[in-house]
Amino acid sequence: MAGIDDVARRAGVSTATVSRALSGRGPVSAATRDRVRAAADALGYVVSASASSLATGRTRAVGVVVPFLDRWFFSTVLAGISDGLVRRGYDITLYSVSEDPAGRRRVFDDHLRRQRIDAVITIALELDAAESAHLRGLGVPIVAIAGPNPLLTTLTVDDLAVGRLATAHLLDLGHRRIAHIGDDGAGSADTGSSVPALRRRGFVQSLADAGVDDAWVEAADFTIEGGSAAATRALTAASPPTALFAASDEMAIGAILAARALGLRVPEDVSVIGVDGHELGRWFGLTTVDQFARGQGERAAAEVLDELDGAEPARGRGTLPFELVDRGSTAPPRG
Repeated sequence: MAGIDDVARRAGVSTATVSRALSGRGPVSAATRDRVRAAADALGYVVSASASSLATGRTRAVGVVVPFLDRWFFSTVLAGISDGLVRRGYDITLYSVSEDPAGRRRVFDDHLRRQRIDAVITIALELDAAESAHLRGLGVPIVAIAGPNPLLTTLTVDDLAVGRLATAHLLDLGHRRIAHIGDDGAGSADTGSSVPALRRRGFVQSLADAGVDDAWVEAADFTIEGGSAAATRALTAASPPTALFAASDEMAIGAILAARALGLRVPEDVSVIGVDGHELGRWFGLTTVDQFARGQGERAAAEVLDELDGAEPARGRGTLPFELVDRGSTAPPRG
């Protein structure tokens, strides 16, 4: 099997240059890096993970902690993280946590400490003080996507502004009877700073600014089925809304399907807007606030890699982009 010396001879460089080129650390020109990688590929050379760990003190593994694995947003962010890390030769160790306190303790108190990882990325987790302290105690770079935490480097979309933008779009079209599908503030997850709560608050604030007192909220669980059930309740009410703002695209797709099942046309009879930028949105002609989920993962991977390369952690919040995409599921109300 080819060794690092063989790669160095074939590429015409030193073994130290091969190490820097293949690890992604240290000064190497793009041309030299390409030549070294071409030589390694031609010889079938693969960097030994154990040897690299002994030499650098790193495992080249990043722990990623998520609350859900079967939701589009989380899987898409995870794909972006993977893209960013794999390019630099890092593996992902995945941890899924639920609302179960015992299960969460096992992940934060035991699993993360037992596994050797170089950094941690969390996705949309509301961390309590103990969990935050356990993460900080690992002594590795920590980057959080959403779930604002002043003790951690946090990348977040301004979800209050997202809620305001989606609602303002409907108000500008002339709608005044608008129902919000999402968090109704009744559950334990309503901490005021959670993503669902912030989007609902943006909805309520925009209505108040427009002089609309009735903030209609239908509770749903961020699934297509939940969105469909909530939309059905709203659209079969005595005085149904002329527009629906769903706090996720999956719920918005469920709302469109519910409207169709009731014989209603979108947007002629009811307008629907969502949030996310879900890839299915274009097939439903769904107007949405795109939050560039894959890009969030790539940005988090870049932040972690920068810290591993010696950059100072940026405690506090870093703002992520979002954009209104009008695909035709919203229009002025009839009459």
